[in-house]
Amino acid sequence: MPDDLTITGRKARRLTLTDRLLTLRRDSHSGEVLARGGDPEAHSILERTDWVPVIRLHEHYHRLPTGLDTAEETRLATRAVARLRSVGYHVDCDGDFDTDLREPHHLPLGAQVAHLAERIRAATTTGEVAEVLTELTAPGDGILAAIDEVLEATADFYTGLGQPADPHAATRLRHLAVERLAGVRADLAHSRNELADRHAPHPGRSTCTEEVPATEHERSAVCACPPPPRTVAALPPPVAAAPRR
Repeated sequence: MPDDLTITGRKARRLTLTDRLLTLRRDSHSGEVLARGGDPEAHSILERTDWVPVIRLHEHYHRLPTGLDTAEETRLATRAVARLRSVGYHVDCDGDFDTDLREPHHLPLGAQVAHLAERIRAATTTGEVAEVLTELTAPGDGILAAIDEVLEATADFYTGLGQPADPHAATRLRHLAVERLAGVRADLAHSRNELADRHAPHPGRSTCTEEVPATEHERSAVCACPPPPRTVAALPPPVAAAPRR
């Protein structure tokens, strides 16, 4: 399998064995095809296979879109099984959805953008961070400018779509672009410009040369530098946690 089957650039987090398990079955009561279990990567795969998330107070699962015939439901369910198993998930599914196929799940755009966070975590100077933030804040072709275009295009799509609530959805999207996204872009641009003017190294980080100092007695040492700092998202203590392979 190609190397791009695994989504990278995620925040470090504890994962349990159950995060790698999913069930994908037709519900005996409602007749809906439902997928339960998995972690955010599995949920991303499902949603990129046209599944719809259902988030309630005490449960979180995915269902297929409404209005599909049985053949299309089977096709989307089987494709989800193939994609999930291709990246190592164990999927317990109905026989109609079982398959030996393994469909590659390629690196999504979000993971590529998340790589910018890895560059910031590895940065040792203010200039390096300013360079990364420029990718977000650059006028015209920065990431935030592109998101603004997506919001505006989606608002235009809703306009005249035909349902009574559609104009309100369009107005809400334009509000997000003007009021929310513009504020985020302004704050990040301020940080980017402030860091660009500093021209300073980070006092807690240094560039590793991977060279053994002449004063090192153990000449077999590969590197005398301490491990780089890591920022790990705060998580509630798990009941039974194990590192993901």
